Amino acid sequence: MERRPQAERDHTREALDPSPWRVEGSRRAETPPVRPPWRARSFWVVLLVVLVINYVLGAALAPGTGRVSVPYTLFRAQVQAGNVADVESKNDEIQGGFRKEVRYPKSQDGQEVKRFQTVRPSLGDDGLLTLLIDKGVAVNAKPVQQGRPWWETLLVGFGPTLLLVGLFVLMARRAAAAGGGLGGLGGLGRSRAKRYEHSEQRTTFADVAGIDEVKEELAEIVEFLRAPDRFRALGATIPKGVLLTGLPGTGKTLLARAVAGEADVPFFSMSASEFIEMVVGVGASRVRDLFEQAKQAAPAIIFIDELDAIGRARGGGPVMGGHDEREQTLNQILTEMDGFDPRTGVIVLAATNRPDILDPALLRPGRFDRRVMVNPPDRDGRAAILKVHTRSVPLADDVDLDQVASQTPGMVGADLRNLVNEAALTAARHRHERVELADFTEALSRIILGSERRITLSPEERKRTAYHEAGHAILGMVEPGADPVRKVSIVPRGRALGVTFQSPDIERYGYDVAYLRGRITGALGGRAAEELVYGDITTGAESDLEQVTRIARQMVGRWGMSDAVGPVSILPAPGQEQVVLPGSADALSEATRNLVESETRRIVDECYARALKKLRDNRVRLDRLAAALLEHETLDELDAYQVAGLERAQDGARGELTAAGRVVTEPSRAKSPPAST
Repeated sequence: MERRPQAERDHTREALDPSPWRVEGSRRAETPPVRPPWRARSFWVVLLVVLVINYVLGAALAPGTGRVSVPYTLFRAQVQAGNVADVESKNDEIQGGFRKEVRYPKSQDGQEVKRFQTVRPSLGDDGLLTLLIDKGVAVNAKPVQQGRPWWETLLVGFGPTLLLVGLFVLMARRAAAAGGGLGGLGGLGRSRAKRYEHSEQRTTFADVAGIDEVKEELAEIVEFLRAPDRFRALGATIPKGVLLTGLPGTGKTLLARAVAGEADVPFFSMSASEFIEMVVGVGASRVRDLFEQAKQAAPAIIFIDELDAIGRARGGGPVMGGHDEREQTLNQILTEMDGFDPRTGVIVLAATNRPDILDPALLRPGRFDRRVMVNPPDRDGRAAILKVHTRSVPLADDVDLDQVASQTPGMVGADLRNLVNEAALTAARHRHERVELADFTEALSRIILGSERRITLSPEERKRTAYHEAGHAILGMVEPGADPVRKVSIVPRGRALGVTFQSPDIERYGYDVAYLRGRITGALGGRAAEELVYGDITTGAESDLEQVTRIARQMVGRWGMSDAVGPVSILPAPGQEQVVLPGSADALSEATRNLVESETRRIVDECYARALKKLRDNRVRLDRLAAALLEHETLDELDAYQVAGLERAQDGARGELTAAGRVVTEPSRAKSPPAST
């Protein structure tokens, strides 16, 4: 009987446990912008200097410089007094000089005025000219200009146009000096790919750990780029495209850079979303420019990250005639890959988290004809990744990376790197000289649940929380096949008022009915404990109910674990849901939906009844564990089993890192009820 492929098993694990820890509210740098060189900014600097000089000279040489505006009445009085030496007029504007300085205004703050200017009011003829002649004043006049001077008309009419032409000429020269034309308006059509040379930021396979099977498959690409003649002599051609698929953070981008570093060739990296612009045709132009740059630098590697941004299956939605920008970009990528000469030595690597939505034309032989699945690392792989990320981190003698790896199931490379960094930050916060095991413990708790909340609970609320978490823990200890309990705490963190940690001794890749029912039973332990002890329930089990409903519905609708529904899959995998119109071929009938819901309800009800029975049979252990939690707030694995009076299976793989593990109970005690209550 054929087992499911690895990708389907990963979907199953994701459906069962969408996040490694199933904790709400988990919180899981940008280089400075590159400033343009001096030559690129010199034009604007020169322009700014010219404008400043023009303003200063204009202010200094403007007509009337050094003159003080005075009232017309003051001017006429000085004329009658014989104190005006000369005047010059233009229309109603009058300028001139006094024989003796006049204080204006007539106050302590006034200034001595020698040269003046004023405006004659248009109120009628007051005989000013006759008065000036009688007083012996030298009278001059300027002609009135008709229209603007020719140079001003030329500057206003053609200046902006000449400036724009000059700017375009300057941009064209700069683009040509950079090695290419404009490639579209203002260079929109030029590729924005980042090129990494072998001499800078080099990454090799030594920087990649935990995914040895993927490195072995990509080693063939490296060998071809190093010695292509060995393959050509046998008539073999290397695949034009290699598609890396896997969950976020598994190291797809790092693998692509490691291939380029090992092969010692240029590496062109670009995100698929950077191809798309509002201007139609820009994406296709950038694709052509990117492939042309790679061919000129061959042998080289082109890496396109998040390929699904432009590689979605065509025909799935409305398009704007034949001018849909995304489809044009995708068509250009297909055309460029078809036009590859095997002797050019250019290989296209691409990465995506959603290979199921890619266009089939991308995946056919001759394009992305090799697909490499990058799976989350196992325990040994996580240990190797931790060793890579701690190469520059001083570790204390009590830190065993194998123990840390055994307590971090489900974590990928990005998660482990974040864990090491958080541990180093914690050590610096506590002023440790080296990173200790306690720092890893605190860092992992912070990553999973967030920081501790300094809130004060009432004694009744605190006691109810203790019984809630004790119910989870007791069922985790007595339920056959349940994951061992690693830690129980009623210390508020994030949205949770209490948490129970559980993690398996060995990694699981397939789940049987007994294990899944045990998971549901354990998740219902908090609600069952409240009902058993207090006779009523609260909103604290909200996230528990979400978890058990999800597992039970997947058992019925995806995994064929219901006799009433049978071995059929009628629900999509998480993340693959599509809008299905009623009446279509893929739409579920009303009877089928009702059957799925009734079977889901039946499984949950049976598990809840089992949880109540188990807790009744172990009421003494439940009370002891709740009392110990009220006294100590947090119980590690050994203490929890000892208080409950149960034997803990000895397994060296469990280690001492008690703050890690899988959270069977999500933040199970909400501080406030949901909005619907």
